[in-house]
Amino acid sequence: MEIVDENGNPISKNNSPQESKRIIAGILGILLGVFGIHKFILGYTKEGIIMLVISLVTCGSVPSLIGFIEGIIYLTKSDEEFIETYQNNYKGWF
Repeated sequence: MEIVDENGNPISKNNSPQESKRIIAGILGILLGVFGIHKFILGYTKEGIIMLVISLVTCGSVPSLIGFIEGIIYLTKSDEEFIETYQNNYKGWF
C-alpha cells in the first residue's frame, strides 16, 4: 500500500515519523522495557509512570517482561497496523 500526501504525491516509507516511532519503541521495549521508556516514546505518560512504579515495587521483573513482549509486538506489526492501533486508537497495553 502506497502512502500519499494531500497532493497525491507518494511519501517514502523510510521518512515516515510513525515508522521511526515503531522501531524505536520496539527496540526500547525490548532493551529498556523495565523503565517503560517505550510508553513515553509513544506518548503514553500514564502507562509509563505505572510501569516505573511497578518496576520499583517488583524489582523490575514484571515490567521487563511486559516491555519485552510489547517490543516484539511493535516490531512485528506492519506500519499501517501500528499507526492504526497505537497512534489512532490509543491502545495503551499490548
